[in-house]
This record gives sequence, C-alpha cells and structure tokens, in this order.
Amino acid sequence: MKPEEIYAEAKDNMRGNLYDKAIGLLDKLEGRAAGTPLAQQAQLDKAYAQYKNGDRVAAIITLERFIKLNPASPAMDYAMYLKGTINFNDDLGLMSKWFKQDLAERDQLAARESFEAYKELVTRFPQSKYAEDATQRMRHIVNLLARSEVKVAQHYFKKGAYVAAINRAQTTINDYPNIAAVEDALIILIESYEALGLTQLKDDTLRVLKQSYPDSKYFPKPAPAKEAEKSWFNFW
Repeated sequence: MKPEEIYAEAKDNMRGNLYDKAIGLLDKLEGRAAGTPLAQQAQLDKAYAQYKNGDRVAAIITLERFIKLNPASPAMDYAMYLKGTINFNDDLGLMSKWFKQDLAERDQLAARESFEAYKELVTRFPQSKYAEDATQRMRHIVNLLARSEVKVAQHYFKKGAYVAAINRAQTTINDYPNIAAVEDALIILIESYEALGLTQLKDDTLRVLKQSYPDSKYFPKPAPAKEAEKSWFNFW
C-alpha cells in the first residue's frame, strides 16, 4: 500500500471515530514516509487521534517530539495550539458552557502548561490564524488560576489559618494584578488582618480596596431613598 493510500485510510478511520485503527495506520505511515511532509502530517494527525482517543499523555509526547524534530515546519503554530488545547481540555473545557468542573477546584498543572503553549504560539507566530483564539484562552486561564488561589485562601480563612489565608491572598494580588479575583483577595486580607488584630494592616488594605474597587461588595450599600409621598392635590 502506498503512503498516500495509508494516509487516506487513516483519515477515513478518524472521520468514523475509529481512532485506534487510525493511530496504527499513522504509525506505519511515519515509518514509510520518514523525512517527508506527509510523515510530519501523520505525526500531527496521530497526536489529534490520541487526544480524541482519551490518551492525553501520548498526544502530548507525540506533539513534543514533532516540535523538537521539525522546528521549521509550517505547521508549528498548529502543533503549539493543539498542545495547549489538549492540556486545557483535560476534562476542563474552555468557557462555562463546556465546564464539567471548575479549574479552581482542580490541579492547576495542565492549565499552566496550556498557558505556556499558547503563550509560545502567540509570541512566535502573532499572525497565526490560531493566535486570536489562543489569546482569549490565555485570558480565561489566568482568570481561573486567580480564582483558584482565592478559593484556597478562603478555605484557609474558614479553617482559622489566617496567616496561610493571607499568604495565598497576597499571591493572587501579586501574580494576577487587574483580575476580578483581586477584589476577593483584598477582602480576605482585610478579614484575616482583623481576625489577627492587625489593625494598621487592615486599615491600609481597606484603603486599597476602596480606591481600587469603590463599589466593592464589601462596602454596605445605602438603602434606596423613598420617594416623597405626594399630596393628593399635587399633580406635578
């Protein structure tokens, strides 16, 4: 069977969701067409098939091998994008409609590796057709990682481990500035300092919160003013 025929059969299997068969054919094709663009394409398709077959680790290994052996490949941007997507979609999903479990309650390693892959893609190939989507995913990952830090800080606070809560809240503020979760981190700092009797630090942080988030949920909202009752003879 010619390499082109092997590839065509592998693609047919992928379209039919027969990923095990496709992976075997693509392995064979890599050997038959070694050193050719078709072999490179076979590597990328194999990584995708492995990912769809539920073997994320094998898919990442295949992509890392591709990236190492084919530094000048015109498909390098796709390889980086796929690597980022495989890491991020480790049962996490991208937007809330895909979420099965919040990243803030999961191991963050896959998300951080995903971020690095997307970052390398955007840095090296800013004009890539994948760059815009990668940038959006990076923003989403950063927001989720910040929320993760805040959830850990909240956990420590509820347990009465105020120093640990302070440390995690400060990590959020330092590592993820200008992220919505910073407001919650500041509130945790304020309440932890208050619990520890550190009045000056509490007041200093309170000023930062008020300056940065003047409409923060931490501040009580004034009750809406009642509309003055009109006399029966007032028509205006």
